Amino acid sequence: MSDLSNYRKSYEKSALVETTIPEDPINLFQRWFYEVEDFGGIEEVNAMTVSTIGLDGFPKSRIVLLKKFNEEGFIFFTNYNSEKGKAIQANPHICLSFFWPTAERQVIIKGIAEKTSETVSDNYFDSRPDGSKLGAIASDQSDVIPSRDYLEQKLADLEKAYEGKVIPRPEHWGGFLVRPVEVEFWQGRPNRLHDRIRYSLEADYHWKMERLSS
Repeated sequence: MSDLSNYRKSYEKSALVETTIPEDPINLFQRWFYEVEDFGGIEEVNAMTVSTIGLDGFPKSRIVLLKKFNEEGFIFFTNYNSEKGKAIQANPHICLSFFWPTAERQVIIKGIAEKTSETVSDNYFDSRPDGSKLGAIASDQSDVIPSRDYLEQKLADLEKAYEGKVIPRPEHWGGFLVRPVEVEFWQGRPNRLHDRIRYSLEADYHWKMERLSS
């Protein structure tokens, strides 16, 4: 058995103080996102964990890439027929989380997911490289396949079929918009007395800000 009890780190890079942060979480997320990007040391700042409750009743988490965020929420794209897509459509209450270790920061977002408009999905699909477009068509995401060769042959066949042609977005592929109902910001601090600020969406669509114990 591996004993990890001596893995320790002192968090001392920043602080999270109510008097210096916005009244709504989207503005604070935007500030943190670009601060972390400028700080460097993270290859994909937009990588996030998406946690869902599966059709089998078990929670499951996986990494996806955030592609857009605004005052409405957070958008990512996926195969609607995948395990993830089916889970979200059956239970749209999901969780997103970002961990940026170089800045000693974490953001946890509880929200309700809904499909984006076809226009939003079309516009993003059209912006992708042709290889990524064909990959979305070739892959029946999460399905059992006989081999890697099977998948690569499907892609090769599609490359021939669509050579010189416009590649349409498949109906089973598109975006999810996650509308946040709770956003928690975590900033590492010394002696494990971390800063935790939680924003909760109230009935009048205003955000309630609270400090949580570390």
